[in-house]
Amino acid sequence: MNRSLLLCLAVGVLASNAAMASPELAKGKNCMACHAVGSKVVGPSFKDIAAKYAGQKDAEDKLTQKVLKGGSGVWGSVPMPANAQVSEAEARTLVKWIMVQK
Repeated sequence: MNRSLLLCLAVGVLASNAAMASPELAKGKNCMACHAVGSKVVGPSFKDIAAKYAGQKDAEDKLTQKVLKGGSGVWGSVPMPANAQVSEAEARTLVKWIMVQK
């Protein structure tokens, strides 16, 4: 098999595994301490976040920055802290996963 094809296949497998691993990534990055898929904990549920930002073309970028830098005022008075332990790639993976929760 050609080396370029192998590299493309390997990247595809890694990307799909990263996307599929989002619940585990959310647990590993401590997101589940304040959020749950279907119910409010401290912060909103992932389903509520997906519904609120559905159809917004800048939602992925906006939410990625919120995961990284934190935020306040959108869901009430409790602020979301910055997440220094989350890389930008991990934040984007988490946001993509959150946005497909229904």
